[in-house]
Amino acid sequence: MAQIKKTIQDINERIKKGKAVILTAEEMVEEVRRKGKAAAARDVDVVTTGTFSPMCSSGMLFNFGQEPPTIKASQVSLGGVPCYAGLAAVDAYLGCTEPREDDPLNKVYPGRFLYGGGHVIEDLLRGKAVRLKCGAYGTDCYPRRELDKSVTLADLKYAELLNPRNCYQSYNVAVNAGSRVIYTYMGPLKPGMRNANYATAGQLSPLFNDPFLRTIGLGTKIWLGGGTGWVIGAGTQHNAKPARNERGIPLTAAGTLMLKGDLKGMSPKWVRGVSILGYGCSLNVGVGIPIPILDEEMAWFTGVADSDITMPVRDYGNDYPNGVNNVLAQPNFEELKSGEITVDGQVIRTVPLTSYALSLEIAQELKAKIERGEFLLTEAQDRIISQ
Repeated sequence: MAQIKKTIQDINERIKKGKAVILTAEEMVEEVRRKGKAAAARDVDVVTTGTFSPMCSSGMLFNFGQEPPTIKASQVSLGGVPCYAGLAAVDAYLGCTEPREDDPLNKVYPGRFLYGGGHVIEDLLRGKAVRLKCGAYGTDCYPRRELDKSVTLADLKYAELLNPRNCYQSYNVAVNAGSRVIYTYMGPLKPGMRNANYATAGQLSPLFNDPFLRTIGLGTKIWLGGGTGWVIGAGTQHNAKPARNERGIPLTAAGTLMLKGDLKGMSPKWVRGVSILGYGCSLNVGVGIPIPILDEEMAWFTGVADSDITMPVRDYGNDYPNGVNNVLAQPNFEELKSGEITVDGQVIRTVPLTSYALSLEIAQELKAKIERGEFLLTEAQDRIISQ
């Protein structure tokens, strides 16, 4: 039998004609099990993925425009949250993990509850007005020294969700073997390994469905925050050479993506500020990536099931903060989703940071957009090194 070979152009033509077969990554698991990879590659054109999780390396690049007299802002805050202003006259970047300097909750619960950049981004998406404050040293061409006004998302000349590191391909399962509760970016961890917190959407997660990033690279069109986004390259901390299992799934944290998209086309349902008890603030981001089924190999990759994906358990009470790369266990995602895992004979309750239900909703929404002909696939202009 001849090998199945398709191009993205072929698939887009089928989408335009309403003939393309689109499955979510969850549906593809059963498709490959039932038919095998060859028949699945012949019958399916696109698999849609999704994830909705805290993604700390995220933020908003924005331009707030000039008004007379003009200003070259060197200090900027939005909603009381400091922004980075070392760009141009009225450009700034708001990081989602930057806390508000005068957060009233922080005065009552020091370090426990924080309002930060992620909450400002969500407030803007909800149509709320936030306070823009700027300071400047004044120049002949930019004489103004202060600016203080309320702005909405519509008032900003430019507002781009620009995320340096999203969609981690696998990640740690966090436990605490210490003797006290610790507060981490993975959430509070009880002593004696009484809870195990984990992230990613398992078989729905984008980079588990394309583990070698064959179809994802510079210029890949994606679903981001309820709107349209783009992959602009490898994310920070991208690990191109992780150890892998027989399906190509990394055994440790590996690939990451740098993403961008017009914030004004997004929804607060899919871009939400997060307060992490005892740690700080972040941003929940929804991402959906379509995977074209170009051949049997891509059908096989997208048939990955939760039981095929293992994740490393690490001790955040001792090893992690001291740079010790010790793996206590390697449970699969199906076990993690069951609500408990066993480490060294101890049964530990598991807690997800990623919403599987909302991740599935993203994959379904992207599937529906493609089926309606509202979303075509793009060819990556440059591959991301993955091995």
